[in-house]
Amino acid sequence: MTSMLLNSMWSCSVRPSWGLWCVARSLSTTAQIQAQVQTKSKKTLARPGLKNIVLVEGVRTPFLVSGTLFADLMPHDLARESLLGLLQRTGISNDAVDYIIYGTVIQEVKTNNVAREAALGAGFSDKIPAHTVTMACISSNQAITSAIGLIASGQCDGVVAGGVELLSDVPIRHSRRMRKTMLALNKAKTLGQRLSLIGSIRPVHLMPELPSVVEFSTNETMGHSGDRLAAAFGVSRAEQDEYALRSHTLAKKAQDDGLLEDVVSFKVPGRDIVSKDNGVRPSSLEQMAKLKPAFVKPHGTVTAANSSFMTDGASAVLVMSEEKALAMGFKPKAYLRDFVYVSQDPKDQLLLGPTYATPKVLERAGLSLNDIDVFEFHEAFAGQIVANLKAMDSDWFAQTYMGRKSKVGVPPMEKFNLWGGSLSLGHPFGATGCRLVTTVANRLRKDGGQYGLVAACAAGGQGHAMVIEAYPQ
Repeated sequence: MTSMLLNSMWSCSVRPSWGLWCVARSLSTTAQIQAQVQTKSKKTLARPGLKNIVLVEGVRTPFLVSGTLFADLMPHDLARESLLGLLQRTGISNDAVDYIIYGTVIQEVKTNNVAREAALGAGFSDKIPAHTVTMACISSNQAITSAIGLIASGQCDGVVAGGVELLSDVPIRHSRRMRKTMLALNKAKTLGQRLSLIGSIRPVHLMPELPSVVEFSTNETMGHSGDRLAAAFGVSRAEQDEYALRSHTLAKKAQDDGLLEDVVSFKVPGRDIVSKDNGVRPSSLEQMAKLKPAFVKPHGTVTAANSSFMTDGASAVLVMSEEKALAMGFKPKAYLRDFVYVSQDPKDQLLLGPTYATPKVLERAGLSLNDIDVFEFHEAFAGQIVANLKAMDSDWFAQTYMGRKSKVGVPPMEKFNLWGGSLSLGHPFGATGCRLVTTVANRLRKDGGQYGLVAACAAGGQGHAMVIEAYPQ
C-alpha cells in the first residue's frame, strides 16, 4: 500500500506553508468564527425513546513532560488527584455515582486495577465498583463510551470515566529466562534445588527487557509508522514543523487567556504546586529545522519537535443521564451523542483512524462536515495529522481504501484544535480522550457552537470518533 500511496498522493498536497497560514487564520479570525457559529440554528440529535446522556464536567491534572515534577509518583496518585479535582469542581458527594472506569496503557503491576485504587484513595465509597480498560491512545475514549453504555442500558445513572498514564516510571522486566528461574526458586523445596537454580544463572539472563512503544504485530515503533505515513502522503518536514508550531502557538495563547479551565492545580508531595502544562514551548521554524530525525535516520522527517512527547497526567469526566443530572441540580456542559470505533491495517494505516472514523460517525448522526463547529483531533505526530487531512481530502483514497464514492473533506482549520493539542499540551496515553471530549464541550460553550467532533488514532490501527452536542445555555 505504501508504494501506491507514494505514487498517487503527491497530487493531494496542501498549499505551501499552509501551517503558517493556519496559525495566522486561527489567531486572527476567532471572533469572526464565534459570531458565525452563534447565529446558527440546528436540529438537536435527541432521539425518541433514547436517554439523553450528558457530560456534566471534566477535569485533568496538568500534563507534564515525563521525568519532571510527577516523576516520583505512581499512576494511582495522579488518577486520585483527577478524581479529587472532579469532586471539588462538581461538589458531588463521594457516594453519588454508580461506577468508575479508568483507561490506561502501561499498567503499574502493583495497582493493576488503577481505577479501583484511585477511587478508594480519593475517598469514593467502597461500595462503588470500578474497573480499568486499555485501548492504547483511545483508552479513556473507551472509558467514556463504556460509561455511556452503562447508562443507556439502565445499569447506572452516573459514571465517572477517566484515564491516567505515568511514563516517568514504567515496569521494566527481567529477561524471560530470569523470570522462569525466579519463579522456580520460589517453588524450590530444598537447599540443593535452590543452589542448582542459582548456579544456572548467567550474566546474559540479568539483562532487563526495556519497554518500547512498538507494534507487536509489526515490530515497528509508532514513530517509524508516522514517518512512513508522512512519506506516503507527501507531507514534507516543513509542513510538519509548521503544524507543530501552530499547535504550540495556539496552546500558549489558550494558556495565557485562561481557556484551559479543565486543568486543576496539584500540590505534588514534597514539591511545588503545579497548575499548568509544562510542555507548551513555542519555538521557531529555524530552531525546529535544526533537529535531526528521531526514527528513520538520516532521511526521516519526524523529529522531537513535531512529535507528541512522553507525558504524565490524568483526567476525569462525570457522565450522567440528563434526568439524573438535572435532578441533582447540575447544569450539564454537553450531550454525548453518536460514536464509532474503527480498525485498519496496523502496518500501513496505523495512524489513519480519524480518516476512517469521521465519515462513519457523521453518517450515524445525520450530519455533514459543515455542521461541525468544533473539531478536536488527537495529535500523535504533526505528520500524522497532516496525512489524515490529506487522506480526508482525497477522492482517490476514499474510493481505493474506504469503499466510499467521494472524500469526506477537510475540517476548516479555523475550527480545528484551536486551543492546542497533544503535540503541545502533551499526551499521557490513557488520559487524552477525556481531554479531547472536555475541550470540545468547553469550546462549544465559549464559542456558541452546537456540534463538536472528537477523533483519534490508536496503536493496533484503531481509531475513534464521537459527536458532541452543546447543552442549551
